[in-house]
Amino acid sequence: MKPKRLREHWGSRFGFILAATGSAIGLGNIWKFPYITGEHGGAAFVVVYLLCIIVIGLPVMMAELAVGRTAQRNPVGAYRVLRPGTPWFLVGVMGVLAGFVILSYYSVVAGWILAYVFKSISGAVTGFTAAAGGAEAAKAHFQGFAAHPGWSVGWHFLFLAVCAFIVYRGVKGGIEAASKILMPILLAILLVLVVWSLTLPGAAAGVKFYLVPKITTVSVGPLSFPFFKGLTGSAVLIALGHAFFSLSLGMGAMLTYGSYLKKDADLSFSTMTIALMDTVIALLAGLALLPAVFAMGLAPDGGPGLLFHTLPAVFSSMPGGVVFAVLFFVLVAIAAVTSGISILEVVTAFFMGELGWRRSRVVPVVAGIIFLIGIPSALSFGAWEGLRLFGLSFFDLMDYLSANFFLPLGGLLIALFVGWGWGPKAIAAAAEGSYHGFPTGKIWLWMCRTITPIAVAVIIIAKLAGIG
Repeated sequence: MKPKRLREHWGSRFGFILAATGSAIGLGNIWKFPYITGEHGGAAFVVVYLLCIIVIGLPVMMAELAVGRTAQRNPVGAYRVLRPGTPWFLVGVMGVLAGFVILSYYSVVAGWILAYVFKSISGAVTGFTAAAGGAEAAKAHFQGFAAHPGWSVGWHFLFLAVCAFIVYRGVKGGIEAASKILMPILLAILLVLVVWSLTLPGAAAGVKFYLVPKITTVSVGPLSFPFFKGLTGSAVLIALGHAFFSLSLGMGAMLTYGSYLKKDADLSFSTMTIALMDTVIALLAGLALLPAVFAMGLAPDGGPGLLFHTLPAVFSSMPGGVVFAVLFFVLVAIAAVTSGISILEVVTAFFMGELGWRRSRVVPVVAGIIFLIGIPSALSFGAWEGLRLFGLSFFDLMDYLSANFFLPLGGLLIALFVGWGWGPKAIAAAAEGSYHGFPTGKIWLWMCRTITPIAVAVIIIAKLAGIG
């Protein structure tokens, strides 16, 4: 019989918080949040997003961390330990499958970002002045790059290799050590970009759009109520969904990171700190980008093309644009890596815990499989652009499955597990080791049983209906 290996743990609470925050901070914060805010009215959307973080983000994150810390197992093993002999372990299986799917196409986009770091250093993405075609020329440049099979697949491989190297070195020596270096760099770069953006001529209009909600009056019979002007039901659903996805919930990443916590770790403090840091980073990203977009006289609703189409045109037309382009794409690359390693660690932890493989064996095998799965996604913008499955390109299909199935369903099920499958034991598990007790435990349990599942179910229905 093989001796049981000692489970890895974080070296410090600070290291865990940085790593978990890095997992939550990804492309959704730096890229998606600013453009969906621009598309849906600015400040009013931000307010609704913050409320949604409280309704969905905090309860589900606390649930994942509590399950992981209590069980000290991977996503599949955790449910087997806490509810043996029940089908709940399938929630963990779905999380592991989500890891394969999400990282396979996420690494394609992250690979493009790595490439743009080097392109910005060489000045290749800062020549799109208005005279040179502006955003349309930047768009054509990006489309040509993404369609090239060698470049797209090659950068996809390089990003996975970076993530694999970090995860290969383990929890403390790899993930935690990298997070302690990368996260402060990310924050420092972001603050520099915020200061730069706010000092641009015309930036004040962007700040007002982003931070000052427009209020109108809605009449219901003889009564009148203040309401956010321009805020639609679709915008609320999008804010609800993004609050969930931006915290890296529903795929077992927080559960896995929680399993490396010691039994006396304070979950309530950690959950609040991670959610706060993640939200602050998202807000700062919007403050770094939207005022700059306004300063250039461009529309804030540039959509997904904001990263590769609009911003190169912005950087091209401003003094010091090369320097700030480099800083920006390094910032986004760091966010992509810290999220990528957390997804890879979910799959790695499963093979180590359930099959007994060593980390040194698991990481190359898993990274290799994910690379192969991701090749069709990398080719979806060029050689295999005409390949359609259920009417979608391979890349879009992977994105659809994760956004509409794996992540929301995973979040829904873990909330139901804590609320009903685990029940009152969840409060004791979450309160254990808390430095300040867990006075809100009953409220948390109630939210996991009612409010959070309903909110996530609304997200699923809205996504399947094509809203948001």
